[in-house]
Amino acid sequence: MARSTFYYNVKRIGQPDGYELIRAHIRAIYDANHGRYGYRRITAQLLNEGVDINHKTVQKLMRQMGLKAKRRKQHYHSYQGEVGKVAPNILERDFRATRPNQKWTTDITQVSIHDKKLYLSPILDMFNGEIISYSVSSHPDLQLVMTMLGKALKKNTDLNGLIFHSDQGWHYQHGRYQKMLKDNGIIQSMSRRGNCLDNAMMENFFGLMKSELLYLQEWESVDQFEKALRAYIHYYNHDRIKLRLKGKSPVQYRTLYQ
Repeated sequence: MARSTFYYNVKRIGQPDGYELIRAHIRAIYDANHGRYGYRRITAQLLNEGVDINHKTVQKLMRQMGLKAKRRKQHYHSYQGEVGKVAPNILERDFRATRPNQKWTTDITQVSIHDKKLYLSPILDMFNGEIISYSVSSHPDLQLVMTMLGKALKKNTDLNGLIFHSDQGWHYQHGRYQKMLKDNGIIQSMSRRGNCLDNAMMENFFGLMKSELLYLQEWESVDQFEKALRAYIHYYNHDRIKLRLKGKSPVQYRTLYQ
């Protein structure tokens, strides 16, 4: 327990300050999100649930309760294949999208658990940050990407004119991948070589996933982590609110738009 928290509780013994119910509500939100929310997201969730409270009050109460967002920052690296150039950088770091299925992005990241590796290949919609589809494999082969793309195309049939951005990895240069994009009227866009900022939204998701899930505990096996990863992606899409989405989760925000 933090020193300030200890002395605060000693001082307030027998002296209720009127925030008992709010504290319980904050604790419930904090625990439901596995400690991933800081005071800003907890304030937004309280507002979603009809509790009108200032963010500074929530920050003060959380400090008194010894609560803060659980995140462990580490350097991470996306999987890098061979590079070349078969498509222009149409996106040009303009990540704004006014509707779903206007701009997508993808990449592959590697996770190491003991002596084994796991590769995650997701598609993210820039409109609301939602993970449209994803695939997981122990090998960073072409099938990893084709499976991900196939799932996305089954869920979304009218994608003519969609801009689909990636780096210059060999998967995205492959003829089968490019043919599937062209057959569905999808426009391919690629980052400049060695410039991760051109795909910042995807890198941001990988950073969140690793700081909020991977780095917070020791994993016994790849299978254990993969199960937790699938649960996290569902949580990220349906429950994890974003401040830029007016305190809604990606799925909630898309539902409101539609």
